[in-house]
Amino acid sequence: MQTTDRPIVIGVTGGSGSGKTSVSRAILKEFSNHSVMLFEQDSYYKDQSHLSFEQRLNTNYDHPLAFDTDLLIAQLNDLLHYETIDQPVYDYEAHTRSSETVHQEPKEVIILEGILILEDERLRDLMDIKVYVDTEDDIRIIRRIKRDMEERGRSLDSVINQYLSVVKPMHHQFIEPTKKYADIIIPEGGENQVAIDLMTTKIAHILDEKGQLHQDKPSVFR
Repeated sequence: MQTTDRPIVIGVTGGSGSGKTSVSRAILKEFSNHSVMLFEQDSYYKDQSHLSFEQRLNTNYDHPLAFDTDLLIAQLNDLLHYETIDQPVYDYEAHTRSSETVHQEPKEVIILEGILILEDERLRDLMDIKVYVDTEDDIRIIRRIKRDMEERGRSLDSVINQYLSVVKPMHHQFIEPTKKYADIIIPEGGENQVAIDLMTTKIAHILDEKGQLHQDKPSVFR
């Protein structure tokens, strides 16, 4: 569904620790001088301020119902109409939405990244290109442990217990089945430079068709 009268949306998904964020940021880096933004589904975890901290710890964050998808779709539509948004911020240590927001200006290319962005048909219908990053379970759990301990203040035991009891079964129930909706499947995430180059080239051609590719073009398009 490529169009020249609105921004294009590149959906990048995959399991937790698959490398989808690395792929998204690699693409973003190639277009650092252009009108491109990263739009993360993780910002749209539901507000849980009405729950106790203990109740928040028991939330299944890998289930589709953990996300405020209605708000995500509404704000994505605002961006597609070239309107600014105040994007929510999620506090991973408090396990609820922060009182802060981030003011986001619309861009010509929106990289929508998250574990369940292909699960909802309404979101799929807004995407021009759908990418699934496919990485083995063993690699994903190692990456998740490192990330959650270093960036989110989690203990090793809590990360492992959550992975085995929730993350892994939810991946096979809700995330992996969405691979069938992908236009492109990238094995091994950010390590797959060939796939990233192909994605960058495709986006560059779309921007060029929209008249939005500056003279300082990405290296793969020179």
